[in-house]
Amino acid sequence: MFKKVKESPLNYWEKSSYLLAIPEKEEEDLLKDSLERVAMIPGVEIKEKQLHAEKSLVTLRLVYENEEYEVGFYPGGVSVPEYYLNKNFYFSEEERKNLLKAHTSLTIYMKFHEDAKKSFHFQLKLAKALVPDLIGLLDESAEKMLPAKWVFMTAESKVPPNPKSLFTVQAVADKNNKVWLHTHGLCRCGIPELEILESDQENYQNHYNLITAYAMYLLDKKGDFDSFDKGVYIGHLINNHPVVVTSRLWTEGIKQYKHLKLGNLKDRQEGHNTKTNIIFLYKSEEDEKKGILSKVSIYDELWGENPLFFFSDEETERMKKLAYERFDCVKKAGENKENSVLLKIGLPLEEKGKFEHIWFELLEIKKDKLKAKLTQEPYDVSHMHTGDIGWYTKKDVTDWLIYTKDFVVSPDNVYLLENSNNK
Repeated sequence: MFKKVKESPLNYWEKSSYLLAIPEKEEEDLLKDSLERVAMIPGVEIKEKQLHAEKSLVTLRLVYENEEYEVGFYPGGVSVPEYYLNKNFYFSEEERKNLLKAHTSLTIYMKFHEDAKKSFHFQLKLAKALVPDLIGLLDESAEKMLPAKWVFMTAESKVPPNPKSLFTVQAVADKNNKVWLHTHGLCRCGIPELEILESDQENYQNHYNLITAYAMYLLDKKGDFDSFDKGVYIGHLINNHPVVVTSRLWTEGIKQYKHLKLGNLKDRQEGHNTKTNIIFLYKSEEDEKKGILSKVSIYDELWGENPLFFFSDEETERMKKLAYERFDCVKKAGENKENSVLLKIGLPLEEKGKFEHIWFELLEIKKDKLKAKLTQEPYDVSHMHTGDIGWYTKKDVTDWLIYTKDFVVSPDNVYLLENSNNK
């Protein structure tokens, strides 16, 4: 059955990142003044430019923050799949209507460098500059839509975007309660797409969190890993048992599934047959030494209500910078008694420079001081317990959530506050 299994070549949207910028006015010339707009991006130097008139294509060699990029863009058509509007981001009814009837776009494509988050951030800046009346950005590589307000907000920030914005995790279900989870968007980052086979309706959310945590780990490693054979400790279960993840290219990993109904060879004839890795677990150090793989489903009885997945130090620092940059939103939201706010605060551990990041309820803001109540039992801070109240500063905060009557707002989606205020 598996003798003829072969990896297919990468598709164009996997080799490079493809974003389709959709303008408000479809009749405008999308290439007009495009070079001038690119040149106005702070920190950008145009080293070489070519206009391919017969293709209405512009290609540029740019330097941005001491790195050189090859970028191309061209006008064309677009048809937004409705299900793209149901992933990760909120769109108002007016935004949905305008995007679904759109027919014109400017495709912007480029190869990512080793730091995919930095490359994606730059591509968002390009989209903002090239299409100032943007109403949405179709991410062809990740198969999703990005709201214009989010694109503008992220492009203007000094902080790179959330790594989760670089990929999507799709769930395909069958009539037998089985779920096939797989990513889109990682190949452009120089990382194989990831998938989990034989998930199910009861456990796919925990599996979704696992695949997301592993993808974020790989993005932060920036290709700096020895082999996918080695295990990665990305979290632990309710009994503190470590979750150690590994993966194998699908052509090898699929051999572990003898009677696969969903995600089998037939399902891969048109896609999910290039560079994609199936996720497995190592149950012990001995299994890792011997290369004994276990399916993700072995822990389905042990996830509990609050399995812990780790963030890298790099991601924690990114989140902290963004939470700090946009903390004024917390102050404004706190003035509305209908809102409630949670703060994630870093509690120092015995090991110098290490912290446990845990959620508190914001009770009061007094100048630069924050009064907050601990909402959960810490894992590693024995002298603090649920319900403890203390005073902290903005610099202690690594993340926050604002609960309004309409949305849950984080530093990544503060544009939702504008939507809420306009209702």
